[in-house]
Formats: sequence, C-alpha cells, structure tokens
Amino acid sequence: MTDVTTIAIDLAKKLFQLCGLNCRNKVVFNRTVKRGQLLQVVREYPDALFAMEACATSQYWARTLTSMGLNVVLIPAQHVKAFTRGNKNDAKDALAIAEAAHRPGMHWVPVKTGHQQDISGDVASRTALVNRVRGLLAEYGVVMPRGVGRFRQALPEVLAEGENALTPRVRTAMGMQYQAFVGLCDRIRAADAELKEVAAQDPICRELMRLRGIGPMTALALYASVGGASQFKNARQFAAWLGLVPKHTGTGGKVTLGPMSKRGDRAVRTLLIHGARSVLTWAHRRDDAFSQWAMAVAQRRGKHKATVAIANKTARMVWVALNRGLDALPRHHLSTAV
Repeated sequence: MTDVTTIAIDLAKKLFQLCGLNCRNKVVFNRTVKRGQLLQVVREYPDALFAMEACATSQYWARTLTSMGLNVVLIPAQHVKAFTRGNKNDAKDALAIAEAAHRPGMHWVPVKTGHQQDISGDVASRTALVNRVRGLLAEYGVVMPRGVGRFRQALPEVLAEGENALTPRVRTAMGMQYQAFVGLCDRIRAADAELKEVAAQDPICRELMRLRGIGPMTALALYASVGGASQFKNARQFAAWLGLVPKHTGTGGKVTLGPMSKRGDRAVRTLLIHGARSVLTWAHRRDDAFSQWAMAVAQRRGKHKATVAIANKTARMVWVALNRGLDALPRHHLSTAV
C-alpha cells in the first residue's frame, strides 16, 4: 500500500476506475471503486499523487481531494488521449491518465475555487440565455442589439411594443426569460463584489493589480490558475501556455506562423485580452514607452492584433511580478507609481 506513489482516477457517475503505480511506474492495481467508497479508498494513500483527466465533475473531485490534504493534478484531455492504447475501456483510460501524469513538462489544468466556478457558470448561463432569446425573437422579425447592457434595455421595450409580430404566448415566455436574465445579472454582480473584496485582502493579488490591465477578477484568476508561476521557466513560456502566441507549423526547416494558438486557460486568456483592450483604449492619453509602443503596434498591425500583443506582454509582466517582484519591472508598466 505504501509503495503506491501515483493513483489515476477515471471519473464517472457511479463506478470509478483507480490505477495505482509504484515508484518504478509499475501497475500495482487497476480496479473499480464505487462512488460511496472513493473517499475511503483515497484516504489510505495520503502521500500519493492523484491524477484525473480534466472533464465533467473533475473540478469538484479535485477540490474535494485537495481539501483532504491530498496532492491532486488535472491533466488536459488531449494529453491523456495520446497515451491510450488499444480498445477503449475504463482500465486503459485510467492507465493512460497515470502515464500522462509522469510526462515531463506537463502543465496541469488549474483547479477552480467555488467562487470562480459559480461566476463562470452564471456568465455562461446568461450568455446562453441572451443568445437563445435573440434567436427566437429573430424568427418573429425582431432583431435585438448585441451586448448584455443593450439587451437588458431593449427587451422590455420590445415586449411592450404592440406593433411587432410577437404573439401573447411568446411575450409571456420572453417576460419569464427576462426575469431569469435579471436574476443572473444580480448574482454575477454580487459575486463580482465578493471577489473584489477577496482580491483586495490578498497581498499577491494586490501586487498583480498594480499592473496595467489587471483588475481584481484577472488577478484572482491568475493567482488561482498558476499560483507563483514557478512551474514556468521564463515569461515567454507562461505567455505560450496561456495561448497568447502564434501557433506555428514547421517542416523541412521552414516554420509558418499562424493566428493565436488559444491554448491553456480560456477564462484567464479572455480576462487578459479584455484588460489589454482597456489599456489600448486609453493609451493615447499617456506618453510613456508602453503606451507609445501599444499605439504603434495598433497603427501598424490593427487594433485586434495590438490587443493580443498587449495581453502577451501583460502575461510576461505577471510572470516577472510573481517570480521577481514589481521592482524588476519598469515603472511605466504599472498603473500607479510604486
């Protein structure tokens, strides 16, 4: 029992497949465990590394096992697939997870906090609701404006208008959808306020928020995703992990660069790009080197590529701030003087 150093868990609803490896990466066991027995079994291996594929329910189980003091990693699904051999079954899937966990240079999927998952779920639900309502109203000849704020203002006006083609039944249904939309907005607003308070109390988040384009949400997401970012050997590797670099293909010594790779944590990357868009918007009001560089890139390559370039530079500055401190950065990269 003590010889087991790695346990891979193939997640499911009722039956979980556990594959245990020893220090020589040899299979000690590969067996099925019922859902109610899982926590009891994992407690028998307090020093083992528990690896799971990032999939449905993986965030819940990662948080649960972490709260028990266990060492847990989540592996991207595309990396696990490369180690699957032969016909698919639970035992081979668990073995593939265990082998992927020992792959050198592997970057894990970050474990989200409960607050992060709450707000990301509400935002996704709100987006789906808005898109669904816009699509349904379009079938009645009503074109809704894009954007959550404009949607919230326009929908009551559409429902109150008597000259459009909406039937009474559709108006009632859309009214219920609007109330659900307002409820989601209120929950998101409350979660935002709570997360801002948490960020203001955390010293690392306060340091990150000194960087231009980094707000409370981005600071918390970065800290929750990578901690001190010590797993990346340099700032460029960190930016590449976030998908803020061009993807490339190479053969015969010829390398072709393409669009943004969009790998890594999409939520963190999105927050960085939103922050970069804000930096670019206000760059014309500042005369420092960073702002001048941002405007030059926008003029030369367009605002969209400039936004990604700013997000890339911001990610690199985050790595420097986490590993070397804000003193290692030029003063014009900070939102306020240090």
